[in-house]
Amino acid sequence: MTMMEKEPQQPLSEWVTLISHDEFTFHILRSSANLSGTIRRMLDPKSGFKESVTGVCHFENISGTVLEKVCEYLYYKDRYQGMTNVPDLEIAPEVSLELALAADYLDCRAVACEGIMINVLI
Repeated sequence: MTMMEKEPQQPLSEWVTLISHDEFTFHILRSSANLSGTIRRMLDPKSGFKESVTGVCHFENISGTVLEKVCEYLYYKDRYQGMTNVPDLEIAPEVSLELALAADYLDCRAVACEGIMINVLI
């Protein structure tokens, strides 16, 4: 095989894996995970990141509790995108600050804004 010839690319898996710093593992639909700008860029085959090949993203600065809420939010956002009558996403006050930091890092700030607004109103 010459340098110009490339092996056929494997189709992208429908699922990706997100792993927190405390080793909690979440399997999430790629379409939902891609709603996070950071995760989308990590998984982009053109990025050259190992995550784009393995489909596994490690987050050394995000706890399992917070990553679980991020996954919940990504599914929530995917499900209700474009709808007007959307139920509230429940966010416990004790995770609000850490969730806001994770949401900023993951480029899905809406979860941080919604979570903080809900907790300010409580």
